Amino acid sequence: MLSSTPSPSPTNAMASGLTTFNSASQILPMKPSLFSNSKPNITIRCTTFVPSSTKKAQAIQSVDSVIQTRRTALLGLAAWTASTQLGGEPSLAEEEPNNGFWLTGPLPIPSVTNKIANEETGTRSFLKKGVYVANIGVQGSTYRLRQYAFDLLGLADLMGQDAWSYISKYLCLKTTVMYYDFDKVISAAPPDQKPALTDLANKLFNNVEKLEEAVKKQSMPETESCFAETTTLLGEVMTRMG
Repeated sequence: MLSSTPSPSPTNAMASGLTTFNSASQILPMKPSLFSNSKPNITIRCTTFVPSSTKKAQAIQSVDSVIQTRRTALLGLAAWTASTQLGGEPSLAEEEPNNGFWLTGPLPIPSVTNKIANEETGTRSFLKKGVYVANIGVQGSTYRLRQYAFDLLGLADLMGQDAWSYISKYLCLKTTVMYYDFDKVISAAPPDQKPALTDLANKLFNNVEKLEEAVKKQSMPETESCFAETTTLLGEVMTRMG
């Protein structure tokens, strides 16, 4: 006779499973806690990156600010200068008229009273406008004639070096001043010395005009020939003004 064994109910099976899980939990160690109760001291640093476009904009603003400041300063200086000249504080030109060393008004045009101009043209081709000839007296003009004659002798070092423009400008600048200095020295010279000085001046300036023309042509043979004669006359000027 077979005996029947009662099948376990669902409730009993669930209870049995829970019992088994509890037993396993007692055997296996518990997973350690990753966080403790104490709060760690954490410092957070933030770095802000400025885009390149922003830096460019700041640089442009800085440059504009500097330009505006300088412009304002220049305008202020110009306004102060204008107010001074128009009736404010007396200018240096008003305090020291005809000081003889710097301009106090419009550029003066010297006049010549002696016959040292070219008889055909009434002037000299080498004369340059806009050259300020300081009034340093007769003795100063005598010294300057001697010094400028010595300076012109140095043009020999530039011959043959393709320096035509410099030779022309230097020659005209020096002889322009010498022209007016000669007139002043002749006017102040004793009557018996005036003819000799006038003749020396005309010889020198006639030769300088020929030398200037040769330099303009850039003709080396003609330039060397004229400069040889000029050198002799410059030596006479240095001796006479010494």
